[in-house]
Amino acid sequence: MAADWWSPTGSSAMLHRLNPVRLSYLRERIDAHWQLDDTGFTPLAGKTALDVGCGAGLLCEPLTRLGAVVTGVDAAPENIAMAQAHAIQSGLSIHYRAGSVDSVGDERFDLVTSLEVIEHVSDPAGFVAGLAAALAPGGLLVLSTPNRTALSRLAMIALAEGTGRIPKGTHDWDKFLTPGELTALIEAAGLRVIDTRGLGFSVAKGFVLSEDVGLDYFVTAVR
Repeated sequence: MAADWWSPTGSSAMLHRLNPVRLSYLRERIDAHWQLDDTGFTPLAGKTALDVGCGAGLLCEPLTRLGAVVTGVDAAPENIAMAQAHAIQSGLSIHYRAGSVDSVGDERFDLVTSLEVIEHVSDPAGFVAGLAAALAPGGLLVLSTPNRTALSRLAMIALAEGTGRIPKGTHDWDKFLTPGELTALIEAAGLRVIDTRGLGFSVAKGFVLSEDVGLDYFVTAVR
């Protein structure tokens, strides 16, 4: 699937549709955390960012354009190869590496993101601990993941996978985390959750930020 990541109509089409609302939420949290003017074009200038589970760079590239020095990590070398090629094509300098969050070693980052990833890992507690360890003092951690509800089972498993909108077998509903469960993992890693927001779907607008966390949600945390 690596070669298909950047096609807006391919197997990653859903991620392309998610990106605008992801970036809207990230920009809101970045501006609030660092008390920035929301009209600036490069709010992450002078800051470092780490995207864990970066795929082929769909989030790394806009974070770079927002001014950050970005590192992207993904477990699939094929995804990293595609990310590197696309960054070169786009004229962007992004540090990519294949592996887990442990591959960053002792490096620390002002912004750590991992969106729609934790539901795929075998050890969620260890994964969150690794994200927390990569966060610099005064930094910001943002995650997103599906909630384990009847709505997410219907929308993401029965409908999205059942109709081929996302590849069948992408998700295991039993591995989805509720906001309470994810918050507990984040707190156990020594961080504090400061915002939880729903990711909903509107027939008229597509994916939108919402107060309803029943389908999918974002969590922001600080040390």
